Amino acid sequence: MKINPEKFIDYRQQICDCLRNAKTKVQAKLLTLKQPNNKLENPVQEGTDELRIAFQELQNKIAELKRAEEELKESLSLQRAALESTVDGILVVNKNRKIATYNQKFVQMWRIPADIIALKDDKEALSFVVYQLKDPESFLAKVGEMYAQPEAESCDILEFKDGRIFERYSKPQRLGEEIVGRVWSFRDITERRMAEETIRYQALHDLLTDLPNRILFNERLSGALVNAKSNQGMMAVMFLDLDRFKTINDTLSHACGDQLLQMVAERLTSSLWQHDTVARWGGDEFTLLLPQISCAEDAGRIAQVILDTLKQPFNIEGHQLHISSSIGISLYPHDGQDGETLLRNADAALHRAKEQGRNNYQFYTAAMNSHASELLMLENELHQALERGEFVVYYQPQINTNTGKIAQMEALLRWQHPEFGLVSPAKFIPLAEENGLIIPIGEWVLRTACTQIKAWQDAGLPPLSVAVNLSARQFQQPNLVEIVARVLQETGLENHFLELEITESVAMQNVDFSRAILQELHNMGVSISMDDFGTGYSSLSYLKKFPLDKLKIDQSFVRELATDPNDGAIIAAIAALGKVLNLTMVAEGVETEEQRDFLRSLECEYMQGYLFSKPLSPQDATELLQNYRSSPNPVIISSSYCSLCFNKRFKKGFVR
Repeated sequence: MKINPEKFIDYRQQICDCLRNAKTKVQAKLLTLKQPNNKLENPVQEGTDELRIAFQELQNKIAELKRAEEELKESLSLQRAALESTVDGILVVNKNRKIATYNQKFVQMWRIPADIIALKDDKEALSFVVYQLKDPESFLAKVGEMYAQPEAESCDILEFKDGRIFERYSKPQRLGEEIVGRVWSFRDITERRMAEETIRYQALHDLLTDLPNRILFNERLSGALVNAKSNQGMMAVMFLDLDRFKTINDTLSHACGDQLLQMVAERLTSSLWQHDTVARWGGDEFTLLLPQISCAEDAGRIAQVILDTLKQPFNIEGHQLHISSSIGISLYPHDGQDGETLLRNADAALHRAKEQGRNNYQFYTAAMNSHASELLMLENELHQALERGEFVVYYQPQINTNTGKIAQMEALLRWQHPEFGLVSPAKFIPLAEENGLIIPIGEWVLRTACTQIKAWQDAGLPPLSVAVNLSARQFQQPNLVEIVARVLQETGLENHFLELEITESVAMQNVDFSRAILQELHNMGVSISMDDFGTGYSSLSYLKKFPLDKLKIDQSFVRELATDPNDGAIIAAIAALGKVLNLTMVAEGVETEEQRDFLRSLECEYMQGYLFSKPLSPQDATELLQNYRSSPNPVIISSSYCSLCFNKRFKKGFVR
């Protein structure tokens, strides 16, 4: 619409006024509306704030529940991991006898198939596992007892037919104060039990020979005594000792000695019945228990079987070893009512067997206790005898019966005790062998004899050689050759005036060692004599290899020469053997002219014994040799008269 320009200002004014009025009205209206809106805004704001707070709390609660859920999941995961990682088999059964949970170790231990365990039925699982056990009845009884007593706890051992052993533990499962089921745990203790059995076995057995030791032997001895007393039966206890074992052990090696002990243990075990016991008491000593014998002869027969078994040679590392044993026997109820007494008396009988020459068995007698006390006293005195100068060397002549002249002197050890008098070598030599004193004593005898022979030579007496006995322990010394060489050098005696005597049994203990030592001594010019020939276990095939100069016939063959034709036959065989091997023969223990004449008929010309002279003190031997030198034609005639004393009875020698 077109406006008249003249009227434009008026219209404009009118429009402005109109707009102004409209604005005023709008403002008035807004003011009117604003007043009730202010009244509503506060409650809304407050409600909004409350909703916002509630929402935040809800968010926090949701976050807290999520954290709890995560922690629960982690806890369950750890619980399952722990359940599966434990060495025990775990089974949880609810109060309705349904399987609530278990671990795989339980399934593996009981070898339950998956289809059975999946049933979650405890009875089904039991019906499968029960037949694996040695005693299924007691197993089921214990299960029933536990379910009948919900609050009960138990721990017991389950043994399986295949040898496994489980330890079973059971206790109730609680939820708060309420019992909701039962937890069973199973631990495989098979290896632990085996280790315990091994430890117990080792505690009761000798590790070297696998024989029972002292502890187990005493346990079995106590049990056997109870049975014998209740049944009024008889039983035997034996003490066995290997003769001269220490010599073998020291000479070869401890390893060879150990092998020998093991072989001895096997032979002893094979010689006994199943209900008998042989134990290693210590070192080379063994004890035997015979709980079921009817008489003493039963024990004697078994002892003889053992002696014969141990006589057979042992082949160890290329060495053929010969040993013997001595056995002492005590009997229940005659020789003791308790184990300690029986063992002590068997030990006393063992010592008696050694005194009787070893390689034999002896039954206990009451007289042995007093004898054992005497031996103990002698052994205590023996330790001081050498330094106190109580030993003396006696000399016994060896006679050439063809010429009647003295050919040699044999050195014989005597103990002149200030209280006991002259102690027999048969008593103290075995003691010295056992405690090792024979080593210094033997060297003293060797030195003393060489010194005496040299002194007689320097005094212008007949140039005789001297024979010195070597004990088993002396001969097995690694430095024996050096000792002999040193003594000869220090005493000034020429080597060929010394003769060393060893016994047959000593030489055969270790043939290779004996041959080597004897050869060294022989190369030095020292003569070698084998003493007590015929009483040991030598092999003629080895005898010819030894560098021997002389064989000495044991006096046990000479003693009954006139009454026992077998002794004559043995001596004839030995004489023939000596002749073939070009060895000089010497007969010991010649006491009668009849014995002398018989020996001479066998071409055994060298003899010694009471027919010619008893062993003489150094003074008497010196007097004898002086008379021998001064005699115009010194010839030994008999035990009562000799040309050395101008056919008068010689009181200090050459008399029976």
